[in-house]
Amino acid sequence: MAEILKPLPQSFYLNPVLTVAENLLGKLLVIETGKNQIVVKIVETEAYHENGDPSCHAHKGQTKRNAVMFGPPGHLYVYFTYGMHYCMNVVAEKEGTAAAVLIRAAEVIEGIDIVKKNRGERHKLKDLTNGPAKLCEALSITTEQNGISLLENKTFITKGQMIAKDNILQTTRIGISEGKELPWRFYIKDNEFVSKKVKIIGER
Repeated sequence: MAEILKPLPQSFYLNPVLTVAENLLGKLLVIETGKNQIVVKIVETEAYHENGDPSCHAHKGQTKRNAVMFGPPGHLYVYFTYGMHYCMNVVAEKEGTAAAVLIRAAEVIEGIDIVKKNRGERHKLKDLTNGPAKLCEALSITTEQNGISLLENKTFITKGQMIAKDNILQTTRIGISEGKELPWRFYIKDNEFVSKKVKIIGER
């Protein structure tokens, strides 16, 4: 991209996790891969918090697996699930509080050739990154990136498109067995790269 992109400041991630989850919509996730660059627009997120959220990895306390969630905000928490998939989360709120935002889906802005190679040419464009595991595969995100800072110029989130409040939908989360009633999922209205549309809790 012609414009020099700069990481969002740590203050962005110090907000309540629901605020961060909503404000991440439209932001650009940048992955530097040698001489190349992948840029995707975040279109769907889910919030998780240690308090009152049984689906949060940290709701029973700190472990070796979830330790990054308790660390400083603005870092990447990546976990391995179902013995085959990776999911990436952005750590939010103050250090010592376990809160993170799952990046569920994104729209590729730059680096489509790399993404197609990582995911396979057989996939349709909208199916390349419309899910948390698909997105990690597309961006080559694994637990090797667990704990990395998003405040530096290698892998980072930067300003992107400002999404109007009335173009943001809030719903219950999906793909979990507990805490399904919490309306902690946000996505951009009518965006074709969203993983799944469900019953709307709030339309603003």
